Amino acid sequence: MAYLFTSESVSEGHPDKIADQISDALLDNFLAFDPESKVACETLVTTGQVVLAGEVKSDTYVDLQSIARDVINAIGYTKGAYQFSGDSCGIISLIHEQSKEINQGVDRGTKEEQGAGDQGMMFGYATNETENFMPLALDLSHRILKELAVLRRDGKDIPYLRPDAKSQVTIEYSDDNVPQRIDTIVVSTQHDEFDADDDKMLAKIKEDIITILMPKVIAQLPGYVQKLFTDKIKYHINPTGKFVIGGPHGDSGLTGRKIIVDTYGGKGAHGGGAFSGKDPSKVDRSAAYAARHAAKNLVAAGVADEILVQVSYAIGVVEPTSIYVDTYGTSKVNLTDGEIAKKVGQLFDMRPFAIEDRLKLRNPIYLETAAYGHMGKEPRTVTKVFESPYNGRIEKEVELFTWEKLDMVNAITAAFGL
Repeated sequence: MAYLFTSESVSEGHPDKIADQISDALLDNFLAFDPESKVACETLVTTGQVVLAGEVKSDTYVDLQSIARDVINAIGYTKGAYQFSGDSCGIISLIHEQSKEINQGVDRGTKEEQGAGDQGMMFGYATNETENFMPLALDLSHRILKELAVLRRDGKDIPYLRPDAKSQVTIEYSDDNVPQRIDTIVVSTQHDEFDADDDKMLAKIKEDIITILMPKVIAQLPGYVQKLFTDKIKYHINPTGKFVIGGPHGDSGLTGRKIIVDTYGGKGAHGGGAFSGKDPSKVDRSAAYAARHAAKNLVAAGVADEILVQVSYAIGVVEPTSIYVDTYGTSKVNLTDGEIAKKVGQLFDMRPFAIEDRLKLRNPIYLETAAYGHMGKEPRTVTKVFESPYNGRIEKEVELFTWEKLDMVNAITAAFGL
């Protein structure tokens, strides 16, 4: 019997995502001027206020307030009418030094002996139902909001958009887990006040989303996905009605509250640890990236159509406590999932420093991860500029989304005899 599956995304202007982006911008600045920084930054945003908290061990000093204000303004919170603006909000910093008791389990005699920054389990997932090996419902949810942000910044076709937004996509699957059609699309977008009455306002927003936004999204998709869009899709556009009050004025935001949006939209699994604001010694982040790297390369190599990889750690211990693989019955090799997991452990060094080194994680690469998902984006090399009243100006060429590289396919093919 066919079934429905749903994933959601939120925009860069959503309160929780504002918090994530501030936390990762702070992390990037610490790493830019001191790559060995240990950082765990949390952010709270609410009406007219930002609170920064957490622990840092670093040889550099950064202007926390200026960095936070720049992020807020870049997102688009620049008007007093939003009740939250980068130029006028209050910013309180409660950041302090990292506990020596935590750090003693991480720093060792050599970098290779570096222990895990915490206990826990991390998951990576990949599926061949999309070109970027991501679940289709989440991929479409992200695409809708990224294109909505383009329209907002352009200000021509839909001039009334404000930064806060959410999307949700429901897909009908066949019994053999193949997408059949798009069933439902939900878009809730913050907007300016309208002169017209509420009914006319809502009708205008719905028309613009369906006739302006969605064709732009669909045009970016490969043909096999475009065919899933039919005239039978149910659209819920701003289903609660008026949405003028939004952003941190409408709801408070916190770092790490959108971990399912950040990963696989409810497919696979999640160990519960958030990513943003954490340097790569925190395996919550680095091992989740490493597990995605492994899962994506395994699927791309043809080991299975769908794979979940779990890795777990004990705080301060170098070697992972376990590596687990689930192929959901889609394996193409004559091995059990346990045997596949053993090969994964041989192919991918999951020690904390090995992950940092292999994926080049001690670089300022994290702000770009903090909206529209940490997984599924195109790896690329960029030059980033950092300026500080204390450290001057530096330019760094960095690789973004290294965990999305398909650089282990040949090794996997050889190891599995494919």
